[in-house]
Amino acid sequence: MKYFSYLSAEEEQTIFFIPPEPIFVTEKPLLEYALGATLYMPATRKIAVQDISGKLQGLMSMVLCFEDAIGDNEIATAEEAVVDQMNLLELAVKQGTTCLTDIPLIFIRLREAEQMARLAEKLGDSLRYIAGFVFPKFTQDSGLAYLEGLEKLNKNMAKPLYGMPILESREIIYVETRRKVLLDIRQLLGDYRQYILNVRIGATDLSGIFGLRRSPDLTIYDIAPIRDCIADIVNVFSRPEDHYVVSGPVWEFFSSERVLKPQLRQGPFVDRMGQMGGRQLRSNLLCRYIDGLIHEVLLDKANGLIGKTIIHPSHIKPIQALSVVSHEEYSDALSILSGVGGEFGVLPSQYANKMNEIKPHSNWAKKIMLKSKVYGVFNEQHNFTSLLDSDAFI
Repeated sequence: MKYFSYLSAEEEQTIFFIPPEPIFVTEKPLLEYALGATLYMPATRKIAVQDISGKLQGLMSMVLCFEDAIGDNEIATAEEAVVDQMNLLELAVKQGTTCLTDIPLIFIRLREAEQMARLAEKLGDSLRYIAGFVFPKFTQDSGLAYLEGLEKLNKNMAKPLYGMPILESREIIYVETRRKVLLDIRQLLGDYRQYILNVRIGATDLSGIFGLRRSPDLTIYDIAPIRDCIADIVNVFSRPEDHYVVSGPVWEFFSSERVLKPQLRQGPFVDRMGQMGGRQLRSNLLCRYIDGLIHEVLLDKANGLIGKTIIHPSHIKPIQALSVVSHEEYSDALSILSGVGGEFGVLPSQYANKMNEIKPHSNWAKKIMLKSKVYGVFNEQHNFTSLLDSDAFI
Protein backbone atom coordinates (compact mmCIF):
# COMPACT_ATOMS: atom_id res chain seq x y z
CA MET A 1 0.00 0.00 0.00
CA LYS A 2 1.12 3.55 -0.69
CA TYR A 3 -0.56 6.79 0.27
CA PHE A 4 -1.82 9.13 -2.47
CA SER A 5 -1.07 6.56 -5.17
CA TYR A 6 -3.89 8.10 -7.22
CA LEU A 7 -1.71 11.13 -7.96
CA SER A 8 0.18 11.30 -11.23
CA ALA A 9 3.97 11.31 -11.12
CA GLU A 10 3.93 15.01 -11.98
CA GLU A 11 1.45 15.83 -9.21
CA GLU A 12 3.45 13.84 -6.69
CA GLN A 13 6.65 15.65 -7.62
CA THR A 14 4.94 19.03 -7.40
CA ILE A 15 3.30 18.46 -4.01
CA PHE A 16 5.89 16.39 -2.14
CA PHE A 17 9.39 17.18 -0.98
CA ILE A 18 9.61 13.50 0.01
CA PRO A 19 6.85 11.25 -1.39
CA PRO A 20 5.22 8.51 0.71
CA GLU A 21 6.97 5.14 0.73
CA PRO A 22 5.30 1.81 -0.08
CA ILE A 23 4.32 0.00 3.13
CA PHE A 24 4.04 -3.73 3.57
CA VAL A 25 1.75 -5.53 6.01
CA THR A 26 4.74 -7.12 7.74
CA GLU A 27 6.35 -3.72 8.49
CA LYS A 28 4.56 -3.29 11.80
CA PRO A 29 6.43 -0.16 13.08
CA LEU A 30 5.30 1.73 9.95
CA LEU A 31 1.93 0.01 9.65
CA GLU A 32 0.97 1.22 13.12
CA TYR A 33 1.09 4.78 11.76
CA ALA A 34 -0.47 3.96 8.40
CA LEU A 35 -4.19 3.43 9.01
CA GLY A 36 -5.10 7.05 8.28
CA ALA A 37 -8.86 7.57 7.96
CA THR A 38 -10.37 4.20 8.86
CA LEU A 39 -13.82 3.84 7.31
CA TYR A 40 -16.39 1.87 9.32
CA MET A 41 -19.28 0.22 7.54
CA PRO A 42 -21.88 -2.36 8.61
CA ALA A 43 -20.83 -5.92 7.86
CA THR A 44 -24.17 -6.39 6.10
CA ARG A 45 -23.31 -3.91 3.33
CA LYS A 46 -22.40 -5.56 0.06
CA ILE A 47 -20.24 -2.85 -1.48
CA ALA A 48 -16.79 -3.75 -0.22
CA VAL A 49 -15.46 -5.07 -3.54
CA GLN A 50 -16.53 -1.95 -5.46
CA ASP A 51 -15.01 0.31 -2.80
CA ILE A 52 -11.76 -1.64 -2.76
CA SER A 53 -11.58 -1.51 -6.54
CA GLY A 54 -11.12 2.25 -6.44
CA LYS A 55 -14.58 3.77 -6.01
CA LEU A 56 -13.46 5.39 -2.75
CA GLN A 57 -10.28 7.14 -3.83
CA GLY A 58 -7.59 7.19 -1.17
CA LEU A 59 -9.18 4.56 1.08
CA MET A 60 -6.37 2.82 2.98
CA SER A 61 -8.15 1.04 5.83
CA MET A 62 -11.68 -0.08 6.56
CA VAL A 63 -13.61 -1.97 9.22
CA LEU A 64 -16.54 -4.29 8.61
CA CYS A 65 -18.53 -3.96 11.81
CA PHE A 66 -20.50 -6.75 13.49
CA GLU A 67 -21.14 -4.83 16.68
CA ASP A 68 -23.14 -1.60 17.03
CA ALA A 69 -23.51 -1.10 13.26
CA ILE A 70 -25.85 -4.09 12.84
CA GLY A 71 -28.87 -5.41 14.69
CA ASP A 72 -28.75 -8.34 17.09
CA ASN A 73 -30.75 -10.43 14.64
CA GLU A 74 -28.45 -9.74 11.69
CA ILE A 75 -25.30 -11.54 12.84
CA ALA A 76 -25.70 -14.69 10.75
CA THR A 77 -26.66 -12.66 7.67
CA ALA A 78 -23.69 -10.33 8.20
CA GLU A 79 -21.24 -13.23 8.52
CA GLU A 80 -22.40 -14.68 5.23
CA ALA A 81 -22.19 -11.25 3.61
CA VAL A 82 -18.56 -10.80 4.69
CA VAL A 83 -17.63 -14.27 3.47
CA ASP A 84 -19.31 -13.56 0.12
CA GLN A 85 -17.49 -10.21 -0.20
CA MET A 86 -14.08 -11.73 0.53
CA ASN A 87 -14.72 -14.56 -1.93
CA LEU A 88 -15.67 -11.99 -4.58
CA LEU A 89 -12.53 -10.06 -3.78
CA GLU A 90 -10.41 -13.18 -4.20
CA LEU A 91 -12.10 -13.85 -7.55
CA ALA A 92 -11.43 -10.26 -8.67
CA VAL A 93 -7.73 -10.66 -7.82
CA LYS A 94 -7.50 -13.95 -9.70
CA GLN A 95 -9.22 -12.42 -12.73
CA GLY A 96 -6.94 -9.40 -12.63
CA THR A 97 -9.70 -6.84 -12.17
CA THR A 98 -8.35 -5.89 -8.73
CA CYS A 99 -4.67 -5.63 -7.85
CA LEU A 100 -3.39 -6.85 -4.49
CA THR A 101 -1.50 -3.59 -3.97
CA ASP A 102 -4.75 -1.62 -4.30
CA ILE A 103 -6.55 -3.47 -1.51
CA PRO A 104 -6.78 -1.45 1.70
CA LEU A 105 -6.28 -2.93 5.12
CA ILE A 106 -9.54 -4.72 5.98
CA PHE A 107 -10.43 -5.32 9.61
CA ILE A 108 -13.42 -7.03 11.19
CA ARG A 109 -14.99 -5.57 14.32
CA LEU A 110 -16.22 -8.57 16.25
CA ARG A 111 -19.35 -9.05 18.33
CA GLU A 112 -17.67 -11.51 20.72
CA ALA A 113 -14.41 -13.49 20.93
CA GLU A 114 -15.82 -16.82 19.69
CA GLN A 115 -16.85 -15.17 16.44
CA MET A 116 -13.21 -14.75 15.40
CA ALA A 117 -12.53 -18.49 15.01
CA ARG A 118 -15.93 -19.05 13.41
CA LEU A 119 -15.35 -16.38 10.79
CA ALA A 120 -11.81 -17.59 10.12
CA GLU A 121 -13.14 -21.07 9.39
CA LYS A 122 -15.86 -19.74 7.07
CA LEU A 123 -13.42 -17.48 5.22
CA GLY A 124 -10.89 -20.21 4.56
CA ASP A 125 -8.25 -19.03 2.09
CA SER A 126 -9.99 -15.64 1.87
CA LEU A 127 -8.80 -14.89 5.40
CA ARG A 128 -5.58 -13.66 3.77
CA TYR A 129 -7.43 -10.47 2.75
CA ILE A 130 -8.17 -9.64 6.39
CA ALA A 131 -5.55 -7.52 8.16
CA GLY A 132 -6.92 -8.17 11.62
CA PHE A 133 -9.75 -7.80 14.10
CA VAL A 134 -11.15 -4.98 16.21
CA PHE A 135 -12.07 -5.85 19.79
CA PRO A 136 -15.01 -3.81 21.18
CA LYS A 137 -15.47 -2.73 24.81
CA PHE A 138 -12.04 -4.07 25.63
CA THR A 139 -11.08 -4.56 29.29
CA GLN A 140 -8.59 -6.83 31.00
CA ASP A 141 -11.35 -9.36 31.69
CA SER A 142 -12.98 -9.40 28.24
CA GLY A 143 -9.73 -8.87 26.35
CA LEU A 144 -7.90 -12.06 27.24
CA ALA A 145 -10.23 -14.27 25.17
CA TYR A 146 -9.79 -11.98 22.14
CA LEU A 147 -6.00 -12.01 22.41
CA GLU A 148 -5.73 -15.76 22.99
CA GLY A 149 -7.94 -16.35 19.94
CA LEU A 150 -5.84 -13.98 17.84
CA GLU A 151 -2.60 -15.68 18.88
CA LYS A 152 -4.05 -19.08 17.99
CA LEU A 153 -5.06 -17.90 14.51
CA ASN A 154 -1.62 -16.40 13.89
CA LYS A 155 0.08 -19.75 14.34
CA ASN A 156 -1.36 -20.87 10.99
CA MET A 157 -0.98 -17.61 9.05
CA ALA A 158 1.64 -16.76 6.43
CA LYS A 159 1.23 -13.06 7.27
CA PRO A 160 0.29 -11.54 10.63
CA LEU A 161 -3.24 -10.87 11.77
CA TYR A 162 -3.34 -7.80 13.98
CA GLY A 163 -5.63 -6.78 16.81
CA MET A 164 -6.99 -3.36 17.76
CA PRO A 165 -8.72 -2.99 21.15
CA ILE A 166 -11.37 -0.29 21.53
CA LEU A 167 -11.49 1.47 24.89
CA GLU A 168 -15.17 2.30 25.37
CA SER A 169 -16.48 0.64 28.55
CA ARG A 170 -17.98 2.09 31.73
CA GLU A 171 -14.90 1.05 33.70
CA ILE A 172 -12.80 3.30 31.49
CA ILE A 173 -14.96 6.42 31.58
CA TYR A 174 -15.82 6.24 35.31
CA VAL A 175 -13.12 8.20 37.11
CA GLU A 176 -12.87 5.89 40.14
CA THR A 177 -11.97 2.82 38.05
CA ARG A 178 -10.34 4.31 34.96
CA ARG A 179 -6.68 4.43 35.83
CA LYS A 180 -6.46 0.94 37.29
CA VAL A 181 -8.34 -0.52 34.32
CA LEU A 182 -6.12 1.30 31.81
CA LEU A 183 -2.97 0.11 33.57
CA ASP A 184 -4.33 -3.45 33.69
CA ILE A 185 -5.12 -3.33 29.98
CA ARG A 186 -1.62 -2.06 29.17
CA GLN A 187 -0.13 -4.95 31.13
CA LEU A 188 -2.34 -7.45 29.28
CA LEU A 189 -1.52 -5.99 25.87
CA GLY A 190 2.18 -6.15 26.70
CA ASP A 191 2.00 -9.95 26.65
CA TYR A 192 0.68 -9.81 23.07
CA ARG A 193 2.50 -6.69 21.86
CA GLN A 194 3.56 -8.20 18.53
CA TYR A 195 -0.09 -8.42 17.47
CA ILE A 196 -1.36 -5.01 18.66
CA LEU A 197 -1.51 -2.48 15.83
CA ASN A 198 -3.47 0.40 17.40
CA VAL A 199 -5.34 1.32 20.53
CA ARG A 200 -8.65 2.93 19.57
CA ILE A 201 -11.01 5.19 21.54
CA GLY A 202 -14.77 4.59 21.41
CA ALA A 203 -15.86 8.15 22.08
CA THR A 204 -19.44 7.57 20.92
CA ASP A 205 -19.99 4.76 23.43
CA LEU A 206 -18.22 6.69 26.18
CA SER A 207 -20.36 9.78 25.53
CA GLY A 208 -23.51 7.69 25.36
CA ILE A 209 -22.99 6.41 28.89
CA PHE A 210 -23.64 9.96 30.12
CA GLY A 211 -26.28 10.72 27.49
CA LEU A 212 -23.93 13.17 25.76
CA ARG A 213 -23.50 13.89 22.07
CA ARG A 214 -21.47 16.71 20.59
CA SER A 215 -22.70 18.89 17.75
CA PRO A 216 -20.69 19.40 14.52
CA ASP A 217 -19.73 22.84 15.81
CA LEU A 218 -17.80 21.26 18.70
CA THR A 219 -14.91 18.84 18.92
CA ILE A 220 -14.70 15.81 21.16
CA TYR A 221 -12.27 17.82 23.30
CA ASP A 222 -15.11 20.19 24.20
CA ILE A 223 -16.89 17.31 25.98
CA ALA A 224 -15.15 17.41 29.36
CA PRO A 225 -15.54 13.76 30.52
CA ILE A 226 -14.27 12.45 27.17
CA ARG A 227 -11.42 14.96 27.04
CA ASP A 228 -10.26 13.86 30.50
CA CYS A 229 -10.51 10.20 29.51
CA ILE A 230 -8.49 10.77 26.32
CA ALA A 231 -5.81 12.48 28.41
CA ASP A 232 -5.48 9.42 30.65
CA ILE A 233 -5.45 7.02 27.68
CA VAL A 234 -2.63 8.98 26.05
CA ASN A 235 -0.78 9.12 29.38
CA VAL A 236 -0.92 5.34 29.84
CA PHE A 237 -0.43 4.08 26.27
CA SER A 238 1.80 6.68 24.61
CA ARG A 239 4.73 6.46 27.00
CA PRO A 240 8.10 6.19 25.27
CA GLU A 241 9.13 3.02 27.11
CA ASP A 242 6.29 1.01 25.51
CA HIS A 243 4.66 3.24 22.94
CA TYR A 244 1.31 2.28 21.40
CA VAL A 245 -0.20 4.26 18.57
CA VAL A 246 -3.52 5.67 19.81
CA SER A 247 -6.09 6.52 17.16
CA GLY A 248 -8.42 9.52 17.18
CA PRO A 249 -12.11 8.95 17.95
CA VAL A 250 -14.81 8.92 15.29
CA TRP A 251 -16.09 12.04 13.56
CA GLU A 252 -19.74 11.17 13.06
CA PHE A 253 -21.09 14.11 11.01
CA PHE A 254 -21.44 14.68 7.32
CA SER A 255 -24.36 17.13 7.08
CA SER A 256 -26.06 19.40 9.60
CA GLU A 257 -27.27 22.86 10.53
CA ARG A 258 -24.49 25.26 11.49
CA VAL A 259 -24.84 27.22 14.73
CA LEU A 260 -21.38 28.62 15.46
CA LYS A 261 -18.99 30.59 13.27
CA PRO A 262 -16.86 28.47 10.86
CA GLN A 263 -13.41 27.63 12.21
CA LEU A 264 -11.58 27.05 8.93
CA ARG A 265 -9.28 30.03 8.25
CA GLN A 266 -8.93 31.44 4.75
CA GLY A 267 -5.16 31.79 5.03
CA PRO A 268 -3.95 28.29 4.06
CA PHE A 269 -6.25 28.28 1.03
CA VAL A 270 -5.65 31.82 -0.24
CA ASP A 271 -1.88 31.61 0.30
CA ARG A 272 -1.56 28.65 -2.05
CA MET A 273 -4.45 29.06 -4.48
CA GLY A 274 -5.07 32.80 -4.60
CA GLN A 275 -8.15 34.76 -3.57
CA MET A 276 -10.68 33.23 -5.96
CA GLY A 277 -9.56 29.57 -5.97
CA GLY A 278 -8.72 29.49 -2.29
CA ARG A 279 -12.02 31.00 -1.19
CA GLN A 280 -13.96 28.65 -3.47
CA LEU A 281 -12.32 25.51 -2.06
CA ARG A 282 -12.83 26.78 1.50
CA SER A 283 -16.49 27.45 0.68
CA ASN A 284 -16.88 23.90 -0.67
CA LEU A 285 -15.47 22.46 2.55
CA LEU A 286 -17.73 24.62 4.70
CA CYS A 287 -20.76 23.53 2.70
CA ARG A 288 -19.91 19.93 3.51
CA TYR A 289 -19.20 20.80 7.17
CA ILE A 290 -15.65 19.48 7.01
CA ASP A 291 -14.23 22.43 8.95
CA GLY A 292 -15.22 20.90 12.30
CA LEU A 293 -13.51 17.66 11.32
CA ILE A 294 -10.33 19.53 10.37
CA HIS A 295 -10.32 21.36 13.71
CA GLU A 296 -10.72 18.07 15.60
CA VAL A 297 -7.95 16.38 13.61
CA LEU A 298 -5.59 19.23 14.49
CA LEU A 299 -6.44 18.70 18.17
CA ASP A 300 -5.92 14.95 17.74
CA LYS A 301 -2.44 15.65 16.37
CA ALA A 302 -1.64 18.07 19.19
CA ASN A 303 -2.52 15.33 21.69
CA GLY A 304 -0.45 12.66 19.95
CA LEU A 305 -3.27 10.71 18.31
CA ILE A 306 -2.60 9.22 14.87
CA GLY A 307 -5.35 8.46 12.34
CA LYS A 308 -9.10 8.59 12.92
CA THR A 309 -12.25 6.51 12.68
CA ILE A 310 -14.73 7.79 10.07
CA ILE A 311 -18.21 6.89 8.89
CA HIS A 312 -18.33 8.77 5.57
CA PRO A 313 -16.02 8.70 2.51
CA SER A 314 -15.87 12.51 2.34
CA HIS A 315 -13.70 12.41 5.47
CA ILE A 316 -10.90 10.35 3.91
CA LYS A 317 -8.95 13.05 2.11
CA PRO A 318 -9.06 15.81 4.73
CA ILE A 319 -7.75 13.48 7.43
CA GLN A 320 -5.02 12.02 5.27
CA ALA A 321 -4.00 15.38 3.86
CA LEU A 322 -3.57 16.62 7.43
CA SER A 323 -1.39 13.59 8.19
CA VAL A 324 1.31 14.62 5.72
CA VAL A 325 4.39 16.05 7.42
CA SER A 326 5.04 19.71 6.67
CA HIS A 327 8.42 20.80 5.35
CA GLU A 328 8.92 22.80 8.56
CA GLU A 329 8.19 19.80 10.79
CA TYR A 330 10.56 17.63 8.76
CA SER A 331 13.42 20.12 8.83
CA ASP A 332 12.98 20.60 12.59
CA ALA A 333 12.96 16.83 13.17
CA LEU A 334 16.12 16.38 11.10
CA SER A 335 17.83 19.15 13.03
CA ILE A 336 16.83 17.68 16.40
CA LEU A 337 17.96 14.15 15.56
CA SER A 338 21.26 15.43 14.18
CA GLY A 339 22.08 16.75 17.65
CA VAL A 340 21.20 13.61 19.63
CA GLY A 341 24.88 12.66 19.91
CA GLY A 342 25.46 15.40 22.47
CA GLU A 343 27.20 18.04 20.35
CA PHE A 344 24.37 20.51 20.98
CA GLY A 345 21.65 21.11 23.54
CA VAL A 346 19.54 23.48 21.49
CA LEU A 347 19.45 24.57 17.85
CA PRO A 348 17.56 27.35 16.05
CA SER A 349 14.91 26.20 13.62
CA GLN A 350 15.71 26.48 9.93
CA TYR A 351 12.52 28.55 9.75
CA ALA A 352 13.91 31.00 12.34
CA ASN A 353 10.70 30.92 14.38
CA LYS A 354 11.51 28.57 17.28
CA MET A 355 14.26 26.84 19.23
CA ASN A 356 14.63 23.07 18.88
CA GLU A 357 15.74 21.50 22.15
CA ILE A 358 17.42 18.17 21.45
CA LYS A 359 16.43 16.08 24.48
CA PRO A 360 12.84 17.30 25.06
CA HIS A 361 11.92 17.13 21.37
CA SER A 362 13.70 13.92 20.31
CA ASN A 363 10.68 11.62 20.82
CA TRP A 364 8.54 14.01 18.77
CA ALA A 365 11.20 14.06 16.04
CA LYS A 366 11.29 10.26 15.84
CA LYS A 367 7.52 10.16 15.34
CA ILE A 368 7.76 12.80 12.61
CA MET A 369 10.32 10.71 10.75
CA LEU A 370 8.05 7.64 10.89
CA LYS A 371 5.11 9.69 9.64
CA SER A 372 7.24 11.15 6.84
CA LYS A 373 7.83 7.63 5.50
CA VAL A 374 4.12 6.78 5.57
CA TYR A 375 2.49 10.06 4.46
CA GLY A 376 5.40 11.91 2.86
CA VAL A 377 6.62 15.49 3.34
CA PHE A 378 5.08 18.52 1.63
CA ASN A 379 7.16 20.78 -0.53
CA GLU A 380 7.83 24.09 1.15
CA GLN A 381 5.06 25.99 -0.65
CA HIS A 382 2.41 23.29 -0.15
CA ASN A 383 0.06 22.31 2.68
CA PHE A 384 -2.98 20.09 3.23
CA THR A 385 -5.05 22.12 0.76
CA SER A 386 -2.86 20.75 -2.05
CA LEU A 387 -4.54 17.37 -1.64
CA LEU A 388 -8.12 18.66 -1.41
CA ASP A 389 -8.61 20.59 -4.66
CA SER A 390 -9.65 17.70 -6.86
CA ASP A 391 -12.94 16.50 -8.33
CA ALA A 392 -12.45 13.16 -6.62
CA PHE A 393 -12.72 14.79 -3.20
CA ILE A 394 -16.04 16.37 -4.09
